[in-house]
Amino acid sequence: MTRRRSRLDSAAVRLSPAERTRRGKAARSEVPRESHVLYDPPVGRADPVSLLEQQAATRLPDLVPVWYGRMLASPFGYFRGTALAMAADLATTPASGLAVQACGDAHLSNFGVYASPERALVFDVNDFDETLPGPWEWDVKRLAASLEVAGRENGHRSGQRRKIVTAAVRRYREAMRCFAGQGNQAVWYARADVAELREQFRPQLSAQTRKKADQVTAKARTRDSMQALGKLTRVVDGRPRIMADPPLLVPADDLVPADADRARLAAELTALVARCRRSLGTDRRYLLEQFELADAARKVVGVGSVGTRCWIVLMLGRDSSDPLFLQVKEAGPSVLEGFAGPSEYASHGQRVVAGQRLMQAASDIFLGWHRGTLGPATVPYDFYIRQLRDWKAAADIATMTPAAMRAYGQLCGWTLARAHARSGDRIAIAAYLGRSAVFDQAIGEFAAAYADQNERDYQALAAASKTGRVIAERGV
Repeated sequence: MTRRRSRLDSAAVRLSPAERTRRGKAARSEVPRESHVLYDPPVGRADPVSLLEQQAATRLPDLVPVWYGRMLASPFGYFRGTALAMAADLATTPASGLAVQACGDAHLSNFGVYASPERALVFDVNDFDETLPGPWEWDVKRLAASLEVAGRENGHRSGQRRKIVTAAVRRYREAMRCFAGQGNQAVWYARADVAELREQFRPQLSAQTRKKADQVTAKARTRDSMQALGKLTRVVDGRPRIMADPPLLVPADDLVPADADRARLAAELTALVARCRRSLGTDRRYLLEQFELADAARKVVGVGSVGTRCWIVLMLGRDSSDPLFLQVKEAGPSVLEGFAGPSEYASHGQRVVAGQRLMQAASDIFLGWHRGTLGPATVPYDFYIRQLRDWKAAADIATMTPAAMRAYGQLCGWTLARAHARSGDRIAIAAYLGRSAVFDQAIGEFAAAYADQNERDYQALAAASKTGRVIAERGV
């Protein structure tokens, strides 16, 4: 099923609040909220393993077994790696026709803590490889399904899981209604400050959970380029060099051992970073110009991104005690494009950066993009850059109690609503959602049905691994 290109409706903001409210209620009449309960896979639904094989064809062959292995670690690991399969399924479900800048992969592990440019810890969506204008419901449903899948993996009972999912959706709905009543600038400046969140959620959490949250916050403040320098490098001939940990981390010298090839790769990386500077503001461009390339390595990241072309680049400023680690990551087509239409940007790197800046309350100061070749590649790819570590930290999903997951899901729901409110018609979406729990309950049922589908698809991949159809390298 292919849809017309979803576009952000800039004309809607010219309507009066009353007109935008009527627009949302009209959408509700056409697509009832209770219809979102539906998950009825069509006859001829795409084989999930075939979809993965299509994606594998564009990835680095030596890392594809690691990709499969990480998905086979658990049903939640599988869920994290199969945004394309869920996008295809979501395209068959009801949608109100109200577009936002969608994340495209809004599962609960793609939210986290990082530093704002003002050096405050904030919580936000933090993965935008699949971002594209699309139905807001798709992000909500992926978040809800991820909570259900993770809850099952943690051994939470069905009633507990339903409460977790509906609480997250309710928080999204209530937050959207709150943003609908605010002015444009108030919505734009809204953000989830970690210090405020600690006080807000403290009454809901046990002492042990609060302690874990405080530990995550404290650890986040240590995760910066200096910490990465100590963990990822060793000094060789007076200069820091990235240490090998194959296949997860392969220094450039090991990947392209010939002197001429190493020199070419260094020149390509230097040129790529220099050209990415052009997409930055003048002040940040000037700052980045003060750093020089010291070393680079190919790095495996996450689950869904395993096998894509990803590099870490060590830059040095004043001296070796002034490091900057950048991540240079391939940006391919969004998984949503086959269902919500192609991106308006010629570069997928620019698509990622533009979507991230639109959805996040605060973004990395070095977030930029460019197209170029790197290493053995002879054709250009789209890339985007950002800092490797800038006080980044993620919640430990696997150890969450039902109460902790419920609080975390609510936080993700609020954050997703704020991200959508920046780009979509928040007044129309709020009017569509209404004050009752009809939508919340419908998504609760959808999430349970889709988690069942996820388990069936996970078993299909496991069977493909056993027969040798796919080769999986586990535990890496």
